[in-house]
Amino acid sequence: MCIRNRAYTAQNRTAVLLLNLGTPDAPTAAAVKPYLKEFLSDQRVVELPKLLWQPILRGLVLTFRPKKSAHAYEKVWFKEGSPLEVYTHRQAEALAKHLPDVIGRHAMTYGNPSVADVLAELKA
Repeated sequence: MCIRNRAYTAQNRTAVLLLNLGTPDAPTAAAVKPYLKEFLSDQRVVELPKLLWQPILRGLVLTFRPKKSAHAYEKVWFKEGSPLEVYTHRQAEALAKHLPDVIGRHAMTYGNPSVADVLAELKA
């Protein structure tokens, strides 16, 4: 429900948080590795028991996959950053522009900006 005559302040404005799955911070093996670790450690993504999956993840997957994935990310990466992050950021900005009483932000379930960080920023 929107109350049109309400005076909006930083304390009582409405915020809309656009969420996306996530992306590494850069198209490099060093940046892809922590992203993959976070993403593939989520039991909703890989449903194997942790005792079975974590040695595979830390031993094989995080040893070989970051370099290969980084190469794939390099092919689509924008000057401004990850396409997923860039487009999600642009959508949040456009939302805020078209709805001036709304704070538009974006966050990634895995990677940056994290949901926890953006929610803390909004709360502050």
